[in-house]
Amino acid sequence: MHFYSIIIPVYNRPGELQELLECLVNQTFQNFEVIIVEDGSSIKADEVVHAFEDRLHIRYFVKENGGQGFARNYGFERAEGDYFILFDSDALIEPDYLQIVEQRLTTDYVDLYGGPDTDHSSFTPIQKAISYSMTSLFTTGGIRGKKNNMGGTFHPRSFNMGLSREVWEKTGGFLTSRMGEDILFSIGAIRSGFRSALIPEAFIYHKRRTKFLPFFKQLKFFGRARINIARFYPDELKLVHTFPLLFTIGVCSIPFWFFIFKPFFFLGIVGVAIYVLLLFIDALRQTKNLEVAFLSIGAAFVQLFGYGTGFLQEGFKRLFEKKSHRETGAAIEYPS
Repeated sequence: MHFYSIIIPVYNRPGELQELLECLVNQTFQNFEVIIVEDGSSIKADEVVHAFEDRLHIRYFVKENGGQGFARNYGFERAEGDYFILFDSDALIEPDYLQIVEQRLTTDYVDLYGGPDTDHSSFTPIQKAISYSMTSLFTTGGIRGKKNNMGGTFHPRSFNMGLSREVWEKTGGFLTSRMGEDILFSIGAIRSGFRSALIPEAFIYHKRRTKFLPFFKQLKFFGRARINIARFYPDELKLVHTFPLLFTIGVCSIPFWFFIFKPFFFLGIVGVAIYVLLLFIDALRQTKNLEVAFLSIGAAFVQLFGYGTGFLQEGFKRLFEKKSHRETGAAIEYPS
């Protein structure tokens, strides 16, 4: 039986942390500790943590702000488990989550795993729309949380990730604290010879953002991160990663075609209309909710525009810097 260290970095989110800790109290498998790393927050979670000290084997640490990657490294260094599990503070899990992971590692062991994310019935319509957008065939190609990610090995993401102590000891943890740090970590671990897999049943409910503007900022950050990953592993930048940028350029250029070549203008309008209709029908089919289906259209455009502009911004920056340049993971606030 494994002993798990659940590591949760926190930045100004005590309320969300409380809900996650409630989920951990209710786990059917109880052989674990919880490590909370307060990463330079101005709104601390100490009172929340203290309220759970009689119900969980929990430890609380406070450090200067350095970003989520280095906060996780801080937790690794203090963890007592033989297997580590990472959650974002805005996650919720079912009572059998750890039991599912333990069963998988006992029957078919992997050094590194990830689980998918989905929405919860208690989420707001915007949260459900964003959740749809982040997993839809019409935005991400439906590859997020799938076994064959980009046709290659599955790269776990840190919002729902597990790794053995051996993986941490050999890799040294996260190389950077931002800009795709979890994908960089997964790539490095896999290239070091460790086995990675998706555990589909080990899903989380991911709250994500509650408004479109913060969602746009977050996706812009993701677009920049994809370029940063290419700084370390150039072969990991695929043609499919340019699709949000091409979509953004294509949609934004439609008005100009009215003055240049009107057939292209009308063709673009029809193309966007068909895309919107497909989004609406698919979102309605999956969510069974008209409001969420309408909001999903907005979420999809926000996601693609955000990722596309971030990709363009960091890509342009990359063109004029030394090819040996690497991000250092300097102190940074969590994307809001």
